[in-house]
Amino acid sequence: MAERSTLVEGLRAYRLIAGMWVRSGMTYRTSFVFTVFGNLLMTGLDFVSILLMFSHVDSLGGWSLPEIALLYGLSATAFGVADMLLGSMDVLGSRMRDGSFDVLLVRPAPVLAQVGADRFALRRLGRVTQGALVLGWALVSVDVDWSVPKVLLVPVMLVSGAAIFSAVFVAGAAFQIFAQDAAEVQNAFTYGGTTLLQYPPTVFGKDLVRGVTFMLPLAFVNWVPAAYVLDRPYPVGLPGWAAFASPLVAVGCCLLAGLAWRTGLRSYRSTGS
Repeated sequence: MAERSTLVEGLRAYRLIAGMWVRSGMTYRTSFVFTVFGNLLMTGLDFVSILLMFSHVDSLGGWSLPEIALLYGLSATAFGVADMLLGSMDVLGSRMRDGSFDVLLVRPAPVLAQVGADRFALRRLGRVTQGALVLGWALVSVDVDWSVPKVLLVPVMLVSGAAIFSAVFVAGAAFQIFAQDAAEVQNAFTYGGTTLLQYPPTVFGKDLVRGVTFMLPLAFVNWVPAAYVLDRPYPVGLPGWAAFASPLVAVGCCLLAGLAWRTGLRSYRSTGS
């Protein structure tokens, strides 16, 4: 009961803080529109590089352009949602250095909600929009014999992927508490992770594929379930039901990230400033 009350309180605090930043960002609406559009264009350069690559080759690792566009769209959209909701957590290290993190600890609101909603940037919708556009084109263009399970698996991948990336953001922030600033390490697993997943697993070594499947299970964002949708064998031997395991993996990642966050807060020592 106490856990449920804390969750409700945290969601309410997050909504209020994020709403404050949204109202602040919408003060100059023309600037906001241009910022979102610019963000969309900048993130779109990632996919442009893939298009340029396919202007010289017919396939990459045995995957066609629409198939890679599916991987890209799933990864970019799921990550975009997580980045919009919790992307500000990578500045936790700077907060600890200047002592402002201590201020959050004495406020009557869950610290995770305060850190996650801090400087909430609605302009990051540009990344989500760009990923969704690529995903929409891929779903129309890819050669798939669609069935009910495959159709349902697409929104499941998006929701589970956003939850997995969110868990990585939280776990990375917890690591920063121990390391006293490790934003670049965190970014290697968040921004680096989504870039990795935009390409097929067949272009990477088996050890790397095993690592992002069994150790840091980013592969369940799109690689594993997308292999089922596209009727492709996964490079690492997995049972057939693994394609539908993304929600369970997401729940497990969130629980472990929550545990890491609580452990980090208990071990935190103030800067004294």
